[in-house]
Amino acid sequence: MRVLIGIDPHKATNAIAAIDERGELLEYAVFPTNRSGLRSLERWGKRFPERRWAVEGVGGLGRSVALRLVAAGETVVDVPAKLCSRARLLATGNARKNDRVDAFHVALAALRGERLAEVGDEEHAEVLRMLSERREDLIKERTRTLNRLHGLLRDLLPGGAPKNLSAEKAARVLRGVRPRSGPTRTRRRLAADLLRDVRRLDRQLCELGCRIREALKEASTGLTRMFGVGPILAAKIIGRVGNVARFPTKAHFASYTGTAPIEASSGEVVRHRLSRAGNRKLNHVLHMIAICQARHDTEGRAYYRRKLAEGKSEKEALRCLKRRISDAVYKQLRADLVAAIPAAA
Repeated sequence: MRVLIGIDPHKATNAIAAIDERGELLEYAVFPTNRSGLRSLERWGKRFPERRWAVEGVGGLGRSVALRLVAAGETVVDVPAKLCSRARLLATGNARKNDRVDAFHVALAALRGERLAEVGDEEHAEVLRMLSERREDLIKERTRTLNRLHGLLRDLLPGGAPKNLSAEKAARVLRGVRPRSGPTRTRRRLAADLLRDVRRLDRQLCELGCRIREALKEASTGLTRMFGVGPILAAKIIGRVGNVARFPTKAHFASYTGTAPIEASSGEVVRHRLSRAGNRKLNHVLHMIAICQARHDTEGRAYYRRKLAEGKSEKEALRCLKRRISDAVYKQLRADLVAAIPAAA
């Protein structure tokens, strides 16, 4: 008998429900998320010889348990939280929920779902995702530090500090400041402290950039051959997309990137509106690539101008270019996947 095991993950516990092929609940259990709890979870699942696991939100709280199961050789699918919520609402007719109900409907949604993404051992994608997120955190911290430094320099100098402040510019400004009063001396000391923080963050960003480039070499991707895609953007794309095989077509991928318009037709009126769905950070990456291609002598710029000539606005033409780039990225990621199969074999 084939069994589907649904997992409703939490910070401290994992609620588990096993159902049969008819959708009948067989057993329910709860395990802690620590090491011993994960080992007990694996042993509990081995009681069912023909089993498949369904984890809610592999991109969030379900990541650790899903990757643990994949590493153990188990088959795991990712069930979106919205799909679980819809299955629970259709089955019960109300919004009542608890861990037992949630775990059962995770398994039920996976039983009825046809195109759920199978979780794989995405080692390179996971590394690039973590490095990209770390870089984003460092950039935010550097921006906040520069803003504080700019505020102190504004009080120390007549007319304020120059725009586009950097560590070198701030150092030159501080060397020319001769404080005479107590508050001025304090401001200068605080500015010097912030300047050291900016230099430290610059060094960390430089080192992180080298690590990202090394990780990209190991990933063996051709994304960087596309105009406007450097190592940083390529790392963000791979880290956010993960296993591109979970998208059966370029249209599914475009829906995930938020570049596929939403149809809003009624009667004989056929129209589409802008999609705000999908991965917004990945959509921003494609937007940056589109802007870069539209500003330089590229095929993307020629396509952008053709859309303008057809009567589209600048925003509409740019959206069309983003969809074109999304298709090109999908094609390249699929090519990378095919090229990696013989290497793995």
